[in-house]
Amino acid sequence: MSLASEQSSVPMDDRGLAYGDGLFETVLVRDGTPLLWDEHMARLARGCQVLGIPLPARDALDCLPERAGPGLRVLKLILTRGSGGRGYLPPASSSPRLRWQAMAFSPQPSRWRDGVRVRHCRLRLGIQPLLAGLKHLNRLENVLARNEWSAPDLAEGLLCNSDGWLVEATCMNLFWLREGQLETPRLDDSGVAGTLRAALLERLPVSEVMATPDVLAGAEAVWLANSIQGVWPVAQLDDAGGTRLANWTIGRAHRHLQAAAHDLLDYPVDFPE
Repeated sequence: MSLASEQSSVPMDDRGLAYGDGLFETVLVRDGTPLLWDEHMARLARGCQVLGIPLPARDALDCLPERAGPGLRVLKLILTRGSGGRGYLPPASSSPRLRWQAMAFSPQPSRWRDGVRVRHCRLRLGIQPLLAGLKHLNRLENVLARNEWSAPDLAEGLLCNSDGWLVEATCMNLFWLREGQLETPRLDDSGVAGTLRAALLERLPVSEVMATPDVLAGAEAVWLANSIQGVWPVAQLDDAGGTRLANWTIGRAHRHLQAAAHDLLDYPVDFPE
């Protein structure tokens, strides 16, 4: 196992660089303590199992958050299969490379409090059940989707798969409240199973459903969530052309899911109306 910090270079024949043959995790760290660490490690382990990459020793991973530095930080881990193989054929015995980087982070409290404007994306995610849920390095679909808008007041874009089912936002998971029931898209065929999503599914009665985009217009509340940003209530939803489809007044209905998530991340949970 090759372990190095952000200063270490990656050789041209690294399979992660050449083919996206690897995995990554982005972890919120507060004064050396990682949030949702077990969920991140579980997802990394599942990704290693699916891709056939040896999982790093847990003690080699557990020591990294305390090296991230003081204050609120984002620790990024990148694990590639390493070098070797012939073309797409992986080597018979992999020597993975683990790289890490820690960066200072400041969340955006106004988005927690006031909510965000989001839009639907034109891009459709491909269907590949074997890779669904993993945070693998090949994220070109997300890059192309995020390139669809540049307006600073648009916070995120929502993605469907090629069959038309809602999946996620470009870098966040999606939740909504419909007829009093919390729901989130199933991720059997596409998308990333976020660690905050996993923790919320364990703690709250959230149903995983297959739904088309029109479900959102009739929802009582809509949220975006991930383990770095926390939970953003959605105040306005636009179509891919910029036409408003729905809007919500951010209030008590939005705070239950947000409070449960922010308690896990040690973020504020009280936003007076």
